[in-house]
Amino acid sequence: QVQLVESGGGLVQAGESLRLSCAASGTIHDINVMGWYRQAPGKQRELVATISKGTTNYAEFVKGRFTISRDNAKNTVFLQMNSLKAEDTAVYYCYAKVPLGTFRHEYDYWGQGTQVTVSS
Repeated sequence: QVQLVESGGGLVQAGESLRLSCAASGTIHDINVMGWYRQAPGKQRELVATISKGTTNYAEFVKGRFTISRDNAKNTVFLQMNSLKAEDTAVYYCYAKVPLGTFRHEYDYWGQGTQVTVSS
């Protein structure tokens, strides 16, 4: 089994920064994709950013403000969030796509979520 544990959420004012971290643990030999999604009250969960071995992908609404990175040796992904806005308020979920087993079938895993609240 694979567990994802997020940290770094909190309450900040508009314009400030936060850095989220997510560490994956368990029987892991490789992680194909790691990323962050978010879900605001009354809204669907949406992609924020993902990172694979050499490629990053961002939602339009965070481009230029958020940066995703990963430490492959520690199976950890980070999300540096700058110039935060009130509309960034949401629960942020860590995500990982992990190949397991002899045939390296991919499984999706989610963290428990961390609250980010931005006051205007």
